[in-house]
Amino acid sequence: MVDLKNMTIDELEKFFVDIGETKYRAKQVFQWIYRGVTNFEEMTDLKKELRKKLNSIAYISSLKIAQKLVSDADETAKYLFLLDDENIVEGVAIKYSYGNTSCISTQVGCNMKCSFCASGIGGKVRNLKASEMIDEVLIMDNDYGKISNIVLMGSGEPFDNYEEVMKFIKIVNNPFGMGVGIRHITISTCGIVPKIYDFANEGLGVNLSISLHAPTDDLRTQLMPINKVYPIKDLIKACKYYIDKTHRRVTFEYSLIKDVNDNYEMSVKLSKLLRGLLCHVNLIPINYVDEIGYKKADNEKIIAFKNTLEKNGITCTVRRELGSDINAACGQLRRKYLAGRVK
Repeated sequence: MVDLKNMTIDELEKFFVDIGETKYRAKQVFQWIYRGVTNFEEMTDLKKELRKKLNSIAYISSLKIAQKLVSDADETAKYLFLLDDENIVEGVAIKYSYGNTSCISTQVGCNMKCSFCASGIGGKVRNLKASEMIDEVLIMDNDYGKISNIVLMGSGEPFDNYEEVMKFIKIVNNPFGMGVGIRHITISTCGIVPKIYDFANEGLGVNLSISLHAPTDDLRTQLMPINKVYPIKDLIKACKYYIDKTHRRVTFEYSLIKDVNDNYEMSVKLSKLLRGLLCHVNLIPINYVDEIGYKKADNEKIIAFKNTLEKNGITCTVRRELGSDINAACGQLRRKYLAGRVK
């Protein structure tokens, strides 16, 4: 059985030609899928014989909501999605003045083992298929409200699941599907350098965000083991290539951790590291995770860090703290759910 939701429009056209049907059927089915239809019998503009044929050789996958929490503070919604194999992934829907944003996972768990992130506790279970990532967005679109922006910043490292992520982007951007604008999609990576070059060469125009979190190799390696393989010098070189190739700005994510990377010296070093780059820094007050113990930097430290960057010509913002009352940080709710399920 073939999952039609896991196909691009080109793949779907080939599928219909291979089963002796016209290419036009692909567009019809594609549009039905992105209206939320998973039953071929509801696709009323298809011949009865074709619907019967499809029922015998294909299906349209669909995730289920295992749990949903909504923040009393800011209406942020955290979803736990149940996959066909009983695994669980997280997604978050966030209201902004410019529209609703869907933050999705790309893997079940994560192998990057960043020391401040709950997603990596226990490692990666498996990659998500493009169809599963699509369903995260579709469910939030139907349940929470129209999704106009997508960020791949949930559990998992998108560039460790590169092919399925690229397929996801092409499907979700298709005007016959969800039609999410390419400039409204952002991929966040911890810094798999070869894939940054590949991504730059794709010519997609998707936004790139780099999880940096430290301006020196010693500290970044402590926080992010990936830095042993791809140190900061190589990472910045890849970012320069991306900027030169795409003429797009890179965003650097920097989680501010109390007494770890939040002091004046670090802000100066970060300013020097990024000087001259077409970039923006997103300062993130870190969420507390029980198993890790890192604490959010004090507010005065956050403001001082931001001021130093701006004085040195680096544009930056402080991310709003959203969903703190519903465990909205990556991996937190999934771990609590799984712990409860084991009992």
